[in-house]
Amino acid sequence: MVSKRRAVFFDRDGTLNVDVHYLYRPEDFQWTCGAVEAIKYCNDCGYLVIVITNQSGIARGYYTEKDVCRLHVWMNAELEKIGAHIDAFYYCPHHVAGIVPEYTGECDCRKPSPKLINDACFDFSIDKAHSMMVGDKVLDMECAANAEITGVRYSGGSLLDLVQNRISEV
Repeated sequence: MVSKRRAVFFDRDGTLNVDVHYLYRPEDFQWTCGAVEAIKYCNDCGYLVIVITNQSGIARGYYTEKDVCRLHVWMNAELEKIGAHIDAFYYCPHHVAGIVPEYTGECDCRKPSPKLINDACFDFSIDKAHSMMVGDKVLDMECAANAEITGVRYSGGSLLDLVQNRISEV
């Protein structure tokens, strides 16, 4: 029998990086205080690190999925410099107010839906009881509750301090 793994799910914009609306370019990216160190801490503690993010800018035509993937590769390249990494990125490209037809409309993966977390839990055999979601919005906490995992609200300050204080609780 395969043992289940623990994970810390992070929202991206406003949690791992400063929220500059519709971020897709590395040159516009700025890590939040303690974000890089929080990711490394999770890695060092044996937790998977998985990003769960709504990316409606794809549906709105501001950028493409390729742009989002390029940014995520860049993020991991930056983390690699200190021996850290994000294990996976799950994102929702949809929005009802989109203009790109294939991404416009209702979907089942947009937070607060638990679909992206549930998909990651299936893909990586994650133990929900010993995992948590860290995010800056009520929407992130609703997503965590809908996925039946612990939600931890980030409201500024050191993300590392927050993660260190809460990781032992899950």
